[in-house]
Amino acid sequence: MKKVCIIFLLSIIISLTACSFCGVFVSEGGRYALNNQTQNEYLRIHIRADSNQNADQGVKYLVRDEVVAFLTPLVADYPTKAQAIQGIRENLNCIEGVAKSVLVREGFAYGASAELKTEYFPTRVYGEYTLPAGEYTALILRLGRGEGDNWWCVVYPPLCFANTDADIVYKSKILEIIRRFKAT
Repeated sequence: MKKVCIIFLLSIIISLTACSFCGVFVSEGGRYALNNQTQNEYLRIHIRADSNQNADQGVKYLVRDEVVAFLTPLVADYPTKAQAIQGIRENLNCIEGVAKSVLVREGFAYGASAELKTEYFPTRVYGEYTLPAGEYTALILRLGRGEGDNWWCVVYPPLCFANTDADIVYKSKILEIIRRFKAT
């Protein structure tokens, strides 16, 4: 009986927590897609390499590692997208500085620029997540000319983080709770 009560209470807590994010994810064939109604609740980051040459693509990932390390604790403190945008806006010079210091350290003469803007992005599927095509607010970090392939992630809410192997690991605390609950 005690176990049943605990499971019941956990179910209620998980349901209430999930409902606070209602509409954020919709399962589509084992993938999780953003519900179009909440699409504008996401803040993306795009780091655009100078070119598609191997050296420019390689330094893009070094910049990514340091910028994500800078942004992760900053954005984690904000409970809303508006606050995350304001915090990033106040730190655009610092974000540029992080990128520029990596470029200089690695021997690249071109600089970096950071801006917040709304842009159209095509549908993206990475791992088990799908972000549908549409207009998104994004932190655009342009390395040099910014004409090469980009790396992207969702900065707010923080759904993914970079690891040292240049792979992308997607995380959602709500999904982790639900998966753990289903596994028991």
